[in-house]
Amino acid sequence: MKILVVNCGSSSLKYQLIDMENEKLLAKGNFERIGEKEAFVTHKVGGEKYVINSPVMDHEQALKIVLEQLVHKDYGVIKELSEISAVGHRLVHGGEIFDKSVVIDEDVIEKYASCSSLAPLHNPATILGIRACQKAMPGVPMVGVFDTAFHQTMPKANYLYPIPYEFYEKYGIRKYGFHGTSHQYVSKRCAELVGKPIENLKIVTCHLGQGASLCAIDGGKSIDTSMGLSPLGGIAMVTRSGDLDPSVVTEIMERENLSAKEVNTLLNKKSGLYGITGLNPDFREIELASYEDDKPKAQIAIELFTKTIAQFIAKYAVSLKGIDCIVFTGGIGENQINIRKKICENLEWMGVKLDLDKNNVRSEEVKISADDSKVLTYVIPTDEEMVIARDTKSLVEAL
Repeated sequence: MKILVVNCGSSSLKYQLIDMENEKLLAKGNFERIGEKEAFVTHKVGGEKYVINSPVMDHEQALKIVLEQLVHKDYGVIKELSEISAVGHRLVHGGEIFDKSVVIDEDVIEKYASCSSLAPLHNPATILGIRACQKAMPGVPMVGVFDTAFHQTMPKANYLYPIPYEFYEKYGIRKYGFHGTSHQYVSKRCAELVGKPIENLKIVTCHLGQGASLCAIDGGKSIDTSMGLSPLGGIAMVTRSGDLDPSVVTEIMERENLSAKEVNTLLNKKSGLYGITGLNPDFREIELASYEDDKPKAQIAIELFTKTIAQFIAKYAVSLKGIDCIVFTGGIGENQINIRKKICENLEWMGVKLDLDKNNVRSEEVKISADDSKVLTYVIPTDEEMVIARDTKSLVEAL
């Protein structure tokens, strides 16, 4: 069974084609700047990369070009599109409606669309991707895998906000959490590496990238996570503020005469480490600047970032009543050696101890904790697409 995994953003379309007989990645790519004249797709097969410039105006046109690459006469990985048995879609916000992956039909699309107010940038874009696939591959079964579903096991005390309960009842305002497929994948892989059933482990997973979130996982179930109603909450990220005193928002709105939409843009795209430093919104650049004596703002930003992550891990030690394992994943978690070191140094008091030689790795699956560390610490590259592909295979086979 060959499964196409699709992840649509408002102006992008990421994809992977996976042969589920051996879980082998056949091809992957990313169509960027959809809707612009400068749109292009980067298509990768094995160690080769192909860049195709094409001014597509919508996701339907982009998908058509993506499918052409998969059957290309020179570097195609399948002979015809009929070899694609199913499509798995990454769906962002399923609200309280979806607590697991589902086969997509019109009822699912309608219910998913009803959650769009909770993710106005993401949900409509992914619906465009579904419609594009339906048109290009009629009759091919499709599965939706939700970022929020993994966190639906959180107890109510961990997801309710201390605001009038009527807003939860009327509008569904609560913590939902995101990066669920990543947290799920690396926690299961961690249990395999430890050699214990996940049901017997207390794990904190740290998905650190442009967007970043932490998750407390007890016995394989999410019981708390740092992102909230939207991906804006939790730790400070590259351009997102993370958690704030709510009066900060109202004060800025009043003083700057900003609308709700304008302040939302400010907090999502102009805040975080970028907001503090004024440097390019690239974590690598900000971290490098933090080692320069004349860049005090970068030093503050990195200290804030690493210390806040450590504080969330400590907080989750309370929720879990202890921690067996910490996992770092995501672009920053997998690659930024000194960031992992700084975070763990803030946790030495609770028995976290790194092996500095083992920690000197990038994008490798490895235990980085010292032999006498009380908490096992790992770097595990995430594979959200594989979670989507596995769920798709399981549901389609059951049809």
